[in-house]
Amino acid sequence: MEKTPNLLLTCGIPQTEIDSRIEETFRLIFSDPHERFYFESGTDAGYMLDTGNFDARTEGMSYGMMMAVLMNRKDLFDRLWTFSYKYMYNETGPYTGYFAWSVTPQGKHNSDGPAPDGEEYYAMALFFAAARWGEWEIPFNYAAQARTILRHALHQHELAAGGQPMWDTETALIKFVPELHFSDPSYHLPHFYERFALLADEADRPFWRRAADASRAYLVKACHPVTGLAAEYAHYDGSPEIIRGHGAFFSDAYRVAMNIGLDSAWNGKRPEYAAIASRLQAFLWDKDPFMTYTIEGEAKQPPALHPTALVATTAAASLATDGALSRQWVRRFWQTPPRTGERRYYDNCLYFFCLMMLAGRYLPLA
Repeated sequence: MEKTPNLLLTCGIPQTEIDSRIEETFRLIFSDPHERFYFESGTDAGYMLDTGNFDARTEGMSYGMMMAVLMNRKDLFDRLWTFSYKYMYNETGPYTGYFAWSVTPQGKHNSDGPAPDGEEYYAMALFFAAARWGEWEIPFNYAAQARTILRHALHQHELAAGGQPMWDTETALIKFVPELHFSDPSYHLPHFYERFALLADEADRPFWRRAADASRAYLVKACHPVTGLAAEYAHYDGSPEIIRGHGAFFSDAYRVAMNIGLDSAWNGKRPEYAAIASRLQAFLWDKDPFMTYTIEGEAKQPPALHPTALVATTAAASLATDGALSRQWVRRFWQTPPRTGERRYYDNCLYFFCLMMLAGRYLPLA
């Protein structure tokens, strides 16, 4: 198994305290009677509740599955996958083979359309599950399910009447949604695509290698050359997509820092990532985590909703840089507890991932 850096340990935090924080955060998410947002559904399923919007999303479901496989909890993984497969999977129409991005806790679709970030997390979590636990009966034939998800993501226009793929075939860049021709910088996971290039359908593996390279180049374009900030939505040339009101550094965009950190941990540091991370950490060091910013660094409304996620992901960028503030951000993260209350879902999902990354425990299992 590959090793990744343990920056918490190098900052002088005892391993016993690191392990305890991981276990406690996992417990907070999955079983704490007051702060959890995982809930069981029937005898065999479970869902992650977005506590700010009161729905279950492919984002959170796939995140929960990734958490479960990293913690070797097959019971939780299978419950989350059962809920996804039973209630979110589309069996007819142009979205056949895709998962509805939002459903009620009872499994009723709020929308049939998919969110590509959910599908890519589903696929990677399923490949990890196959590597950790092997293949089982349908729908727990994990690797086969992952390949099916990725096949639809690239070939939906061939597999379903009226369907659209999740990746732009010309640029090899992931779309925000299949029907729209712009992207979301935080959806770009080149470290996942490197794995897909080894594990997906053999005919599609060259595309995934191309996608990894394209996404790394795209992130350089999407992150501002002075602040390091990225927009929530951006065109294929990296410029913010402002028409829909998501052209600023807001909730989705926080994940870019986390993603370049994990790509660095898995595949080695890159000078262009180090530059982005150092700029971002310097810009945000003395800024209000409750504030929203243009990518140029101008404060704007509305106020930010997820300050804990902002601290966590900015700290995770330390995996990409040895800049002057990198260790200070790790220490700031360690001094920041998981979030409680209504908006805890998104913050604590990212908090847990960043905790695992900085502890060297978010490992490429497949």
